[in-house]
Amino acid sequence: MGHKGKFGHEFLEFEFRGDGRLRYSNNSQYKAENLIRKEVYVNEIILDELKRIIADSNIFKEDDKKWPEPNRVGRQELEIIMDGKHKPFQTSKFGSYGEVQ
Repeated sequence: MGHKGKFGHEFLEFEFRGDGRLRYSNNSQYKAENLIRKEVYVNEIILDELKRIIADSNIFKEDDKKWPEPNRVGRQELEIIMDGKHKPFQTSKFGSYGEVQ
């Protein structure tokens, strides 16, 4: 998720790779902070559980057609690539759970 505002382009990102690599990035320009990047490798049990959660959710059957379009406040994205299937989602940035309909 991210937005462009008075502190520049700020975003938060998580990426799981098939080889077990988990990458975290946080670009917050607030108080002149630098880009934070962390990497760790997770074992096959974690990857299998993540795949199970995604499969059980049936998210590949959903779409984002009725979601609010990204706007000047920002955008949130979810992209899933698993077992040869690709599913991207995007919507406007939400500040709190109360904004979700």
